[in-house]
Amino acid sequence: MDAQERHRVLNDALNDEVFVSNDLGYPVVVADDVLPHAERFLTERSQAFVVLFDGETHVRRLARRLARHPRCMGVRAVTLGEARKRLATVEEVHEALLALGAARDTLVVGVGGGVASDLFGFAAATYMRGVPYAHVATTLVAMVDAAVGGKTGVDLRAGKNLVGAFSDPVAVFSHVDALQTLEYRHLREGLAEILKAAIIEGNEFFEAIENLSPHPFWRWPWQAIVAEAVRVKIMIVMDDRLEQGMRELLNLGHTFAHAFETASGYRVTHGAGVALGLRAASLLALRTGRFSEREYLRVLGTVALLGMPLQTRVDPDAAYRAMQSDKKRRDGKLRFVLPRAIGDVEYGVEVPERTVRSVLAQLRYTPESLG
Repeated sequence: MDAQERHRVLNDALNDEVFVSNDLGYPVVVADDVLPHAERFLTERSQAFVVLFDGETHVRRLARRLARHPRCMGVRAVTLGEARKRLATVEEVHEALLALGAARDTLVVGVGGGVASDLFGFAAATYMRGVPYAHVATTLVAMVDAAVGGKTGVDLRAGKNLVGAFSDPVAVFSHVDALQTLEYRHLREGLAEILKAAIIEGNEFFEAIENLSPHPFWRWPWQAIVAEAVRVKIMIVMDDRLEQGMRELLNLGHTFAHAFETASGYRVTHGAGVALGLRAASLLALRTGRFSEREYLRVLGTVALLGMPLQTRVDPDAAYRAMQSDKKRRDGKLRFVLPRAIGDVEYGVEVPERTVRSVLAQLRYTPESLG
């Protein structure tokens, strides 16, 4: 079967009107218009709920639709963004929930992207020692990564997601139509996470992304791609909910990504950081004899065709210092997730400091060369 045929088979298999999984013990729904599914779910739960949402215009419209539900007690906009992903904002959300009359049996419904999922989920997990939470995802990052799997949290000055909790939502609804409202730069944020899932899965999924990468985003079968990325994440999370082993695979590229974000003062966005991190992890795997040059170039070429960054102005020494706060450190040693092949990724890999530093140096932007 050639690449074009594999791509067609993937699309045929995934091009249903709606994707629903209950494998994690709660529904994960992917649909162009997910609001009817969310409204039906809220009606069946027969409990009061409140809506928290990121204040962007397209998110506001979805939140207002949910707020018309007869069991909605109230709705509140919260200003978000990576700079606001802090404990102070969580306290602000707690105060808002109290003002809305939320009690221990009140369902909190969050609407927004990845920051909203992380922060609202953590706020719900800690309000009155935990209240149920559901998320309506409106960005690629939220749909394929942040909203699924029950990891919630906020940042500290020292690094990303250093305060948080494992707390499963009661439902996740991915509103694929919301992607039409996003600028290309925001779509690219989530594409890095999709490419990560494709490297982990390999086979037809990576080839589909490879084949789609030269084409404009409006031609992409977004529902199919989101559904497949969600399938990959669910499969891994099912085997390791608390990230004690296999779930670390989902951190492919993230040790580098979080370091670039932190060292830049979050001027490097999460999606750009993950794209850089995927190149860095692939290069590190190449340098340590795990990854072939051919497969490294396939990853590099796909990152480039997707319009994601290949280099950064972040100082390599600053990035390496930021890595020292990585949650995957054990006994003071950094541990990486590295590909052995597309579709074959390993976790818990220790690499000499000099090799890591050489990779960081190669990703440093210079006017003369891409490195």
